[in-house]
Amino acid sequence: MSNRPKIGGHVSTAGGLFNAFPNAEKIGAETVQIFGASPRQWLVRMPSDKDVTEYHRLRKESKVESVYLHGAYLPNLASPDESIFAKSVENLRAHFEIASRLDAQGLIFHVGSGKETSKEEGMKQAIEAMQEILKNVPGQTKLIMENSASGKKIGAWPEEMRIMMEGINSPRIKICIDTAHAFEAGLIEHYTPGGVKKFFDAWDKAVGIENIVAFHVNDSKTVFNSHHDRHENIGQGHIGLEGFKNFAKEKRTWDKDWLLEVPGFDNMGPDKKNIEILKSLF
Repeated sequence: MSNRPKIGGHVSTAGGLFNAFPNAEKIGAETVQIFGASPRQWLVRMPSDKDVTEYHRLRKESKVESVYLHGAYLPNLASPDESIFAKSVENLRAHFEIASRLDAQGLIFHVGSGKETSKEEGMKQAIEAMQEILKNVPGQTKLIMENSASGKKIGAWPEEMRIMMEGINSPRIKICIDTAHAFEAGLIEHYTPGGVKKFFDAWDKAVGIENIVAFHVNDSKTVFNSHHDRHENIGQGHIGLEGFKNFAKEKRTWDKDWLLEVPGFDNMGPDKKNIEILKSLF
């Protein structure tokens, strides 16, 4: 195991998916996250063969070691509304297909919320949806569930992730933990050495630490247990630099990829300065 994780962030692919790599280079990213299609539309435009070929060519020349896709914001696999549920499954499947075509590590997404139905019913529905999506998109690419910033939504708690993982029962289902979401959902109040250890012990017991493949390393603009998903630059939010220093000391995080989804010091998204701050913690 290396003595620190790969560190990077979400980068823009405006003008073509292949632009991920020059944009990654500008900020010194060793791992990246991108959108494979518009995150704000139900309809998914598949990338052209030319775009995909150019993407693979630039990836070979790049120093980027791993690529993740993030799903769209609209899908809700637990929705009690049948038409929204059907559109959610199709949208997620299409984004997952793009991830597979790009040989990405996986597609990171939010499971959703059952609204007025019980979490049990919502999770049961989400399990069936994920099984269908995995069947429809064969290959090695992983479907990666992300923890939510609100306890009302599915996947805020390790126990909920365990139920879904066991229900789906596939080696292609993995987990991404967002540091800000865990704080905002009320899962970890203080990123102290003891707090971080307890946090990881709970996740390890529920899902197995080996099933956590990536972290969204974000500071939080909102207070502990706010249930509001608002990210801040590293050291400028309520988790604070000291919290991330303690997070970095936890060796169980070192073989996972660290991805920033922060506003950036110039408000242009993850930047070199945030990446340098994280690298300096090791």
